[in-house]
Amino acid sequence: MNALDIIQLIVSSSLIYAAPLILTALGGTFSERSGVVNIGLEGIMVMGAFMSAIFNIFFASTFGGWTPWLGLLAGGIIGIVFSLIHAVATINLRADHIISGTVINLAAPALGVFLTRAIFGAAQTGPLPESFGITNIFLLHRIPIIGPILFGNTSAPAFFGIVIAIISWFVLFKTTFGLRLRSVGEHPHAAETLGIKVYAMKYSGVMLSGLLGGMGGAIQAQAISNEFGILTIAGQGFIAMAAMIFGKWNPIGVMGAAIFFGFGQSLARIGTYIPIIQDIPSILLLIMPYLLTIIVLVVVIGRSEAPAKLGETYVKTK
Repeated sequence: MNALDIIQLIVSSSLIYAAPLILTALGGTFSERSGVVNIGLEGIMVMGAFMSAIFNIFFASTFGGWTPWLGLLAGGIIGIVFSLIHAVATINLRADHIISGTVINLAAPALGVFLTRAIFGAAQTGPLPESFGITNIFLLHRIPIIGPILFGNTSAPAFFGIVIAIISWFVLFKTTFGLRLRSVGEHPHAAETLGIKVYAMKYSGVMLSGLLGGMGGAIQAQAISNEFGILTIAGQGFIAMAAMIFGKWNPIGVMGAAIFFGFGQSLARIGTYIPIIQDIPSILLLIMPYLLTIIVLVVVIGRSEAPAKLGETYVKTK
């Protein structure tokens, strides 16, 4: 392989693995900007992956090539359902955010595998009839030099995630909704005095995290694993949270951090083609994304300024 081929391989593989992380990390950003810690993103991704796989298997013959995209929507919907459990527990019942999210993380894989066994008689669904696969971005892949690197043989869901990141930045920082969402994460009682419905905004943030997290799980199942099983989601939700912190709760920064972690995940697949790292033992490449997550959190955690009232229980003034 020449240098151009290696660069193209690195970029395309990084984008493929970054796609579910981008959406899930953006979901966590919306939730935490509203003041609610959603550590349950891992469990939400599991259920999104499960629902998209089920949809894909049962409706592929009906929708054909559109099945993965509709499965993406199905994953987002089940993500909203599970995020509502977290929202009710933390906002209305004033449960500890970490404990509530941990319960979701523990319950979702068990529920997904149980339902998979009940439907298919096995712990895995088997290969999905339709998947996102590899594609060329319309016309852009024909641009000399840059086109093949960025837009050829790449992942459509990754560019979908990039577009969502740009839209998320605009929504958070350029719209009234975004201003209100950020205000309830910083000073909820002050926001209440201005007539902002704090509970409604917090619910909106958590539900958006469920939608995007479920879609992230759906991409993982339909673009990378091509099935649902107990190992379809194996830490990606926590890596997405690290990307959220690394990106300082800014959608553009979060997207960049997710692509960085996507590169770390892709090394296990493409490492043998890169001269500099091809002699590194494969087991080290497999643990690379988790090692990068720990390193980033150790280095960045004290320098990133989270929303002021993140994780604190809000009680409406009487």
